[in-house]
Amino acid sequence: MSTSLSRPPLTESNIRKVAIVFSGGPAPAANAVISTAAAAFLRNKIEVVGVMYGYSQVVQFGPDHPMVEGRDYVNITHERLKRTRNSQGILIGTARTNPGVNVSDPAHLKDPERIAPLRTVYDALRSIGVDALISIGGDDTLKTANKFQRFQDELPKDSPRIPVVHLPKTIDNDYKGIDFTFGYFTAVETLAGEIRNLLADAECSRSYFLAETMGRSAGWLSYGAAIAGEASLAISVEDITGKYLTTEETVDKKTGETQVREVMNLEEVVKRIVATMRVREDSEGKLYGVIVMAEGLAEFLPSSELEGVPRDEHGHIAISKLNLSRFFANLVAEEYEKQTGHKRKVTGLTLGYESRCARPQAFDVMLGSQLGVGAYRALIERQLDGVMVSVSGQLDLNYVRFEELVDPETLVTVVRYITPDSDFHRLARFLETYVD
Repeated sequence: MSTSLSRPPLTESNIRKVAIVFSGGPAPAANAVISTAAAAFLRNKIEVVGVMYGYSQVVQFGPDHPMVEGRDYVNITHERLKRTRNSQGILIGTARTNPGVNVSDPAHLKDPERIAPLRTVYDALRSIGVDALISIGGDDTLKTANKFQRFQDELPKDSPRIPVVHLPKTIDNDYKGIDFTFGYFTAVETLAGEIRNLLADAECSRSYFLAETMGRSAGWLSYGAAIAGEASLAISVEDITGKYLTTEETVDKKTGETQVREVMNLEEVVKRIVATMRVREDSEGKLYGVIVMAEGLAEFLPSSELEGVPRDEHGHIAISKLNLSRFFANLVAEEYEKQTGHKRKVTGLTLGYESRCARPQAFDVMLGSQLGVGAYRALIERQLDGVMVSVSGQLDLNYVRFEELVDPETLVTVVRYITPDSDFHRLARFLETYVD
């Protein structure tokens, strides 16, 4: 590929129309990804359509619900893309609809009923002449993209194929196959700013804030925000080991079988938080602070605290129905008073939603832009199918096959946790209040 000031030559391709779908929660720089991907195809004389609101509209496709422009999809043009790269929100909207929800085993791909939503998506896209699909989303959306690709393996050989390329998205940064996901640094800076504000408030009133941050499966967001925001302590799922982990026995209501489940040792975790408070008070003369906890800790709560809490189509606890920060704030305040004989105000609050559509930082715009262009390079220049676009080093493009990211037997992705005692993990431990 020429890097001179001249225009790159057009690349021959059988793809005449490409669709872009964004699924799951928002992330800063979403529009950088969408707009640069679209621009790359448009400059190569390839039409681009944006599927509206994730898969929620296309799964309704049928004789009585044809694809309608403006409702189910939009034609993306250069005019529509004007000054969108740094804009907030998502040009084509999003949703959490999961057309692969009924497929959890490779054998299910041969079951007409289970694959019906995937077939509907295929038929809907073909009805408007789509030749290729760009999927943007988190690990659940990656699983859907993989199922959609594998579903097509079962089609008659003369059926048109829709190659699919996936672009990784999550402010949680817990994605295998890429160093950092777009929007992560913007989200970290947004949350860090909130934490710095809380620190000033806490110092004025000699109190504590217990801030719950997003980060369902891993601690990248909570740790990053704690480091940049100068929090007193960060706790995430990676820290629930040793004495902070215990087990409980539960009885399955359907089978009656006894099951053993790993849960958080609440008493030890609460004591560890109070230890930080007491060291700050006794050794450093600080009667205030901010404790950061990742929302994913909710998955480790005892079953008694999770009764009646619903789960989404992907099997995740509806964390918004819980109030993890307030729950821990009350326990911490009680334990502090028990140990010291006097009270300390501890306020629990949740941070996160304000970071998902924040104005993106330059790095996230650059990273998102490279991912968007990477979708074009994968589909047109390299003629790839079933790959995730990745970026490493100085925004170098890589293409990772779905088989390396999704277990071929279980069709499940692997979460990338913070490695215990890694340099990143040790940085957070070094910067927080020391406790023996």
